[in-house]
Amino acid sequence: MTSHRAGRLAPQSSGFSAFIPASMPPEPQVALDPTTQKLLSMADQAVGRLDGAAQNLPNPDLFVAMYVRREAVDSSAIEGTQSTLQDVLAFELDPRYENLPDDVEEVVNYVRAMNYGLQRVSSLPLSLRLIREIHGQLMTGVRGENRTPGEFRRSQNWIGAANASPQSATFVPPPVPEMLDALDNFEQFLHKPGSLPALVHCAICHAQFETIHPFLDGNGRVGRLLIAFLLVHAGVQHRPLLYLSYYLKRNRARYYEQLMRVRQTGDWESWIHFFLEGVLDTAIEATRSAQQIIRLREDHRELLVSRGLRSNDFRLLDTLFERPLVNTSLVSRLLAISDRTAGKLINRFEQMELLEEITGKERYRVFRYTPYWRIFLESGPSATTDSDRQETLSDERLDNAVRL
Repeated sequence: MTSHRAGRLAPQSSGFSAFIPASMPPEPQVALDPTTQKLLSMADQAVGRLDGAAQNLPNPDLFVAMYVRREAVDSSAIEGTQSTLQDVLAFELDPRYENLPDDVEEVVNYVRAMNYGLQRVSSLPLSLRLIREIHGQLMTGVRGENRTPGEFRRSQNWIGAANASPQSATFVPPPVPEMLDALDNFEQFLHKPGSLPALVHCAICHAQFETIHPFLDGNGRVGRLLIAFLLVHAGVQHRPLLYLSYYLKRNRARYYEQLMRVRQTGDWESWIHFFLEGVLDTAIEATRSAQQIIRLREDHRELLVSRGLRSNDFRLLDTLFERPLVNTSLVSRLLAISDRTAGKLINRFEQMELLEEITGKERYRVFRYTPYWRIFLESGPSATTDSDRQETLSDERLDNAVRL
């Protein structure tokens, strides 16, 4: 490996050195060893199976919403947020809940940015313009909104401890003029991957974006959003169900080490291997989750049929796959029925143990479609009781919530 393959350090007049990225694609070109080639083949097959499983979902767009929320929670957690999946669902149900984490709106913004980008990418090619728009959606109205949402930086930034300076930083991205040159090359590379396989191209794009670090804040989250957009844009997936943030969160130290290794030694191959491992693990788990969802829906529709229930019952069941946390007002609004009818409908679902009341209150009651919610809680490679503990705390926040 050559030390300049990914870029070079350039001394600056202020006494620190900034990293100037090399143009993409890497030179010498990426050479995958037999082990990584086999991993690439397995990852391609796993993604294909996931895409096939998604086609069997009765209404894939309903389920994408939950995958996006899960990605938002995990990607934001890499940046230090504490909000859980249930916190996000509770905020969407009623933003006036008290005792939700202060950072929940940052996670909700991630959901908004993802949905915005997925809509825009169907009509606007992946571009620097779209990346800026997505950043604006991500950062407006939350912590960091004073750091020019939707605009590339006009000053130097760096990565390090809270009190670090450029001289003591772990990594200093390129100064603005070199950043703009790198972004121009990056945009060209987005559309001209050459002979690179789609997953390898995606891996390189993510690492290169993080190295350029073009925003004052939110670079990590935008870079992980970019993965999903690239996979859809390249036709690898018809619908965005593959999200790597859970894998990256579980392997956070290795994630950062691999990115730094690229910059320091030009070892693109090790980074690509790590990325493909994540794609394989995540695709296998997401396929399992999709299959669980299909079985769950079939089982619960059969239960409704056995009880001789009416059309509103089936409409509510489908609604719960998009919004697994509901109250009477939401059901009334979404199904265009009266509050009284909505209350009776929820009560029937509670009696069938399809819905679980989670606040313990007489008024302002909230109900959760727990069997479905738990699929996302328990999904992910090496899922542990840490998630269960965090979601239990989220339950306690809901139990203690008082509406304004």
